[in-house]
Amino acid sequence: MLEAVGLSAAETEVYRALVVATTASAREMAGTTGLDEATAQRLLVALEEKGLVRGVEGAAGRFAANPPDVALLPRVERRAGDLDKARAAVSDLMETYRRSAWTRGAGAVVEIVTGAGALRQRLRQVQDGARHELLWFCKAQYVAMPSGTNRAEFDALARGVGYRVLYEQAFFDDSGAVDNVVRAVRAGEAARAVPALPLRMAIADRSLAVCPLAPAGPAGHPGEVTAAVVRGSSLLEALVALFERYWEVGAPLRVTPEGRIGETGLSADSASLTPEDQHLLSLMVAGLTDESIAGQLGVSKRTVQRRIQGLMNLAGVATRMQLGWQAARRNWI
Repeated sequence: MLEAVGLSAAETEVYRALVVATTASAREMAGTTGLDEATAQRLLVALEEKGLVRGVEGAAGRFAANPPDVALLPRVERRAGDLDKARAAVSDLMETYRRSAWTRGAGAVVEIVTGAGALRQRLRQVQDGARHELLWFCKAQYVAMPSGTNRAEFDALARGVGYRVLYEQAFFDDSGAVDNVVRAVRAGEAARAVPALPLRMAIADRSLAVCPLAPAGPAGHPGEVTAAVVRGSSLLEALVALFERYWEVGAPLRVTPEGRIGETGLSADSASLTPEDQHLLSLMVAGLTDESIAGQLGVSKRTVQRRIQGLMNLAGVATRMQLGWQAARRNWI
């Protein structure tokens, strides 16, 4: 019944059996389905290429089924309206998956994904299946998906899916990070910056959140990357509220026609500012360090500090936080 979403009858049989078994090897699948081991192995590899199954971390030759709603429903949604039978089959598989793979109670709300590869795959699937909006917390130092490699975002933006992304200050210290943000904003991403973020997070359509659990970047826990997938619950509502609270205080990131962050039109109140000063202010409010600002402007760190002090004197303030507030109030950025 899943031919409408690109699965053969044999692939459907193997996937259904793996959903029931939770994890299995090709030999075990052969015993369950009556296929020979070579055929079962070939079908498992084909299902892995289609994103329906994944290899089990630390257990060579074993496979686990990905959740049917994440792996199959996006395919169904992009098909014509005559795929009702396939939708019913996916729903049936989802119920089987819940009964077989998840612990009752909390497990129906939170699922744990293990391994960088599995996390990348889940993030791609979540974005492919989004209909309305993605909300992101982007911390410094990637865990599974390096900056600039998330092609699924550009595909989703092209489909009309909205992206609101919050970046923490240290994120911009990574090589190429500013250029990657510029490309995303030009493609339609709404971006803001804050001094620091409490966690990494992606929320799709306010119905599912993916939260990597590693406390640091890829060097922190190699081979032990885990993430929590949170579904509809008060916990998910709390994560959405957390995002909105940080979004309210974030500094908007804008991109000029020349491809730089910041620099909007000067107002009458900012007649004494040069375009270079306004660009520097935008970078400072976005949370970039003096060293990063110097690299963007092509000047020394000492020059950046001197120019910021001059802007503080112009605004009549004593701290950079006050300067940022005055710059926003006077429409300097």
